[in-house]
Amino acid sequence: MALYEHLLIARQDISAQAVDALATHLKTIVESEGGKVEKQEYWGLRGLAYRIKKNRKGHYVLLNINAPAKAVFELERQLKINEDVLRYITVKVEQFEQSATKVRRERDNDRAERRAEGANEEAAQ
Repeated sequence: MALYEHLLIARQDISAQAVDALATHLKTIVESEGGKVEKQEYWGLRGLAYRIKKNRKGHYVLLNINAPAKAVFELERQLKINEDVLRYITVKVEQFEQSATKVRRERDNDRAERRAEGANEEAAQ
């Protein structure tokens, strides 16, 4: 099975609960086709760079999917039918990226270790 990152933008006038229900529905589609949704992230209501179907904002949802290609085809077919979805994109990836908070935490830990090493060297001299 292949790894995919799937991002969708839903209309601004639906609730966050409706977006969560949509993401759950997409998850069941992928699982029924033999795949698995590794991670589901709701990014919130964000402004769009330009209007799409008279919408200035949209609900962003990211799904990390481990599934065969037929599951992605079915997922995209369902999204084309859904009127609540403004845009979507699916990208095949080699591996999933870490979340931004995890990357930031690791970077801060590395900095703290380097400071401690520098302080140890100064104390030794």
